[in-house]
Amino acid sequence: MQDHPQRLALGVAYDGRAFHGWQSQPDGQTVQDRLEKALSAFADQPVTTVCAGRTDAGVHAFNQVVHLDAPVERDTFSWVRGTNRYLGPEVAVQWCHEVSAGFHARNSARGRRYRYLLLESPVRPALESGRCGWVFRPLDGVAMQTAARHLLGEHDFSAFRAAACQAPSPVKTLRQLDIAQRGAYWRFDFEASAFLHHMVRNIMGCLVAVGTGSRRPEWMGEVLASRSRQAAAPTFAPDGLYFVGPHYDAVHGLPERTPAMDWMP
Repeated sequence: MQDHPQRLALGVAYDGRAFHGWQSQPDGQTVQDRLEKALSAFADQPVTTVCAGRTDAGVHAFNQVVHLDAPVERDTFSWVRGTNRYLGPEVAVQWCHEVSAGFHARNSARGRRYRYLLLESPVRPALESGRCGWVFRPLDGVAMQTAARHLLGEHDFSAFRAAACQAPSPVKTLRQLDIAQRGAYWRFDFEASAFLHHMVRNIMGCLVAVGTGSRRPEWMGEVLASRSRQAAAPTFAPDGLYFVGPHYDAVHGLPERTPAMDWMP
């Protein structure tokens, strides 16, 4: 062990279908368990990590960021190649950078970004099954954008909060909710100071209700004001949800994109 361990930040991409979420569990079938096992094999010593944002079962990530205190000295690129040698095809380290001792993957983040990919089609997805959500009714983009504007800014998002949420406060700042269509696919981009448990999936359920015409756009504001989970639509499927990643002050010099982000429609 080094006297002053080198702190490293890693960017990790994964297919959430293979895991029971991010956070370590006794069965070992989580991204954290799989990643720490690979890191420990590469370092030949136990390695623990802290992530920027925990994801649920079935939720994917383009650029999950973790930090660790390296128990051995290796080149940063060796941490990428060496760790990936011990990982299966569902998860891969994308990059590694040395950071200051004060850097913290979660606490240093200035915001977090999620993306939801939704297929509008009379037929369910096949090749993209598990990688996108699905709606068989036509969607009204203008109605969804009108509804989304009710959510921008700082609000109490209790109506979109899961019962198991452990966040100390339901008040968050939603900085961005952009909706775009490309062919049969819709892309919803969210950015906030932080997110509550199931917040994006619960908002998606409401946006789809508006988009399919079963609810008025103004209903979104009514749901928000109610601060009641019972007022909102059911939680939408995790299939199309991607943790795009956190963003940090430029001084840390960490990448905010990975190649997979250019694959999505």
